[in-house]
Amino acid sequence: MLVLALDTTTASGSCALALDGRVIYEQVNEAPNAHSEHLPGDLMALLDRAGLALARIDVFAAATGPGSFTGLRIGIATMQGLAFGEGKPLVGISGFDALARIAGDEPRVATWVDAWRGEVFAALYENGREVKGPVVSRPEVLLERLRGRPTLFIGDGAKVHAETIRRVLGGAARIAAPPAPPLAGAIAILAGEAARTGEHPPHAIRPLYIRRTDAELARDARTPR
Repeated sequence: MLVLALDTTTASGSCALALDGRVIYEQVNEAPNAHSEHLPGDLMALLDRAGLALARIDVFAAATGPGSFTGLRIGIATMQGLAFGEGKPLVGISGFDALARIAGDEPRVATWVDAWRGEVFAALYENGREVKGPVVSRPEVLLERLRGRPTLFIGDGAKVHAETIRRVLGGAARIAAPPAPPLAGAIAILAGEAARTGEHPPHAIRPLYIRRTDAELARDARTPR
């Protein structure tokens, strides 16, 4: 099974190809927050590099969030267009699940994605299974709940707030190396696994919105109560 995956939830973003559960190519976009300028060109360049035609792809995959609302929309729309055009399934994978997979066999993993405004999107995994989250909160609030057990932190939120993590948890906290890895490779592997267990029509993919958009908040503020 050949899977083409895309992540546009992080600042740089990435795309990857996986064949039968093994990543064969992964490419990082080196122009932060410029997804609309590079898609679908980056995907086509990756296929050219692998010597593959788009028609060879069996499954398309996209990160569903959390992250930039604009990035989410661009990434999902791009992969929906390709999947519809080729008549192939489209699997959505959360960035949290991808980060937890990258972390490996760690017994306790805190996946943190930068939510700006001094907050993080977060989920907690134990032995590879999500046990808390997803939430958006200030790091200090989340860290108080994580006291007492060794925890690996991974994601760009962990990178941004590494000093706070170490200050609050001390030696019980470890930061992954690298703290903010590209996600597309893990998304491709997880999507390949998911594709074997059910139907995944392109229209069914749903973004993972944890925080309401600024437009929604502004609209509610204008609505009389």
